[in-house]
Amino acid sequence: MAQTISYITGSQLLPLKRLPNIAIIDVRYSIWVCLLLWEFNNLRDDERSYDGHIAGSLHYASGTFTDKISNLIQDVKGKDTLVFHCALSQVRGPTCARRLAYHLEELKEDTGIKNILVLERGFNGWEASGRPVCHCTDIPCKGESA
Repeated sequence: MAQTISYITGSQLLPLKRLPNIAIIDVRYSIWVCLLLWEFNNLRDDERSYDGHIAGSLHYASGTFTDKISNLIQDVKGKDTLVFHCALSQVRGPTCARRLAYHLEELKEDTGIKNILVLERGFNGWEASGRPVCHCTDIPCKGESA
């Protein structure tokens, strides 16, 4: 049975996001993915570069997410809670969260990941509520809020 995916509000996430056991996974596309895939109609998906991101979040674009799940699992070693989001957390964020849950079920080894969550209203809701947004270009983000 696949792990249950739950939702978390921005208000709930804000005080938790700096805890060492939490990882925030941003699955919005980057402009380079859009150009490589010739998806010019999806250039709006270059949200992370232009709109900023939640400080400290890891970027795993939804278009290549499945191919990079193993990298994600390595990058979140020691974290037991993963919070996924895209722009609105209506399609890409929940889809990637489910893909990870299914992958973990098939993996049949303990990765330490206990909770898989999706940020309600996504990055757009986070930013619209006045929560801190980082505009750094560091990969990975070092967590500075602007």
